[in-house]
Amino acid sequence: MTTPVSLDEAALRAHLDAFYAKVRRDPDLGPVFAAAVEDWPAHMDVLTDFWCTVALRTPRYKGNPLAVHKALPLPPGAFRDLFPLWLGLWRETARERFAPEDAALLIEKAERIAQSLQAGILFDPAALRRA
Repeated sequence: MTTPVSLDEAALRAHLDAFYAKVRRDPDLGPVFAAAVEDWPAHMDVLTDFWCTVALRTPRYKGNPLAVHKALPLPPGAFRDLFPLWLGLWRETARERFAPEDAALLIEKAERIAQSLQAGILFDPAALRRA
């Protein structure tokens, strides 16, 4: 068990490193990420920028997470099945590494992001026209 630390960029990067180490070892998530990420150090830099923007409000990330996730060659059902696994590891890692209030902040943000991504990925405009 790691001693909880304050939420800053260094702690956030350490959290992301620990979390994605778990993701990469996970039998369901690991293969998905192995197929999608070619350069892990560069990917971790992007993720750090993203989470610094989300959690610390430092405007460093300029990408489009929905577009990136929609471009992955996965069936839509994969996201529905995999997001709970991803969130479970995120919650576990945040609670291991941060004080309860900081862990709760990161968990809340991750849950909102996951809901938003799922809604965007699973949205079927053709279904609205059929209704």
